Amino acid sequence: MEAWVARLIEWFALPANGLSSVFVIAFISATLLPMGSEPAVFGYAKLHPDQFWLVIAVATAGNTLGGMVDYWMGWGAHQAVARKRSGHIRWLERLGPKALFFSWLPLVGDPLCAVAGWLKMAFWPCVAWMAVGKLLRYLLMTSALLWVPDGWWRDLFSLFTR
Repeated sequence: MEAWVARLIEWFALPANGLSSVFVIAFISATLLPMGSEPAVFGYAKLHPDQFWLVIAVATAGNTLGGMVDYWMGWGAHQAVARKRSGHIRWLERLGPKALFFSWLPLVGDPLCAVAGWLKMAFWPCVAWMAVGKLLRYLLMTSALLWVPDGWWRDLFSLFTR
């Protein structure tokens, strides 16, 4: 088991596998597994600042494809279980695919994609809204991490630890 874990960690090493690692991590983090892809995106962008837009595009594609998997899981669950409407999802029905702009949010974003599939919302509009939200998340977070001075983060952290 230890050898398998070591090989898995070695495979995800950014310098060795680069963009493929970013893609896989972004894909997995968009499924219902609790994992964040931002450290991998930031790490790659920090190592290769000339490929900023490429890493943003790869992470967005991987994360959007993961959201599509969530959508199809929800659609399949709907097929397997009798249809039941609750007040908790009526707001999503009213907003429609536009609600998936918020699929980038932690904790609620991935289940949001699954519920959209459960409700059988139009697939391609859902994918488009997912992609826009995820693109903006990666763009803003990675830009902030790369171009905000290092000392600023330490100063902010020290305000909350005093």
